[in-house]
Amino acid sequence: MAGIERKSPVCLPARPAKTETRHGWTVVLEYFGEEGGPYLIDLSHCQKWDLQDGKISDLRPFGIPIPEAPGRCRLENGILINRMNWSQVSVWCFSKESSGSPEISACTETTDAQALLALVGPNVFSITEKLCSLNLIDPKLEPPFLIQGPFSHVPCQIVVIERSGMNGAGLVAFSRGYADDMVHAVLDAGREFGLRPAGESAFQEAMQKGAPLPA
Repeated sequence: MAGIERKSPVCLPARPAKTETRHGWTVVLEYFGEEGGPYLIDLSHCQKWDLQDGKISDLRPFGIPIPEAPGRCRLENGILINRMNWSQVSVWCFSKESSGSPEISACTETTDAQALLALVGPNVFSITEKLCSLNLIDPKLEPPFLIQGPFSHVPCQIVVIERSGMNGAGLVAFSRGYADDMVHAVLDAGREFGLRPAGESAFQEAMQKGAPLPA
């Protein structure tokens, strides 16, 4: 809606070097001092939806088939669909352009209610091991995949979208009220690995190099 200013619940301790206004959000594309990695990136502005239906497998949000089994994800055209259970999926959009909505009656937009962080680069799974007991490096699980559970003692959806050893990219979604504590915990856990804030452009660049997201 025109004229609405929307603010991320995440405040990263860095000075923005480049921003743009998008759908009411001020999106940080780049921070001063970005070099190397690993990176912590705020993606809370990305559109997110929750879909629930007794026949969830029959639905096609944005024309994309829903993964058959809980825990599986499908990534197409900048849209990530996460199968949570037999009747529920979450849908996240990483496109800079608004995708509207999935146009499904059983759909609730959760963009403003959920914070979304990305961990990208070297040693990101060494960092996550300090924050949760969930096995995000299980070799039997092929990215992209979803694990639900506590991350830094907060109920989260965690999606591993790229992984090579302890390096790669992961997403963590949680209720926006936990944003300050979560950022503090993640940065503290990542200090020994040189974790630093980065803007959305670092996420898009990393995903294009790793090819889990289309350009």
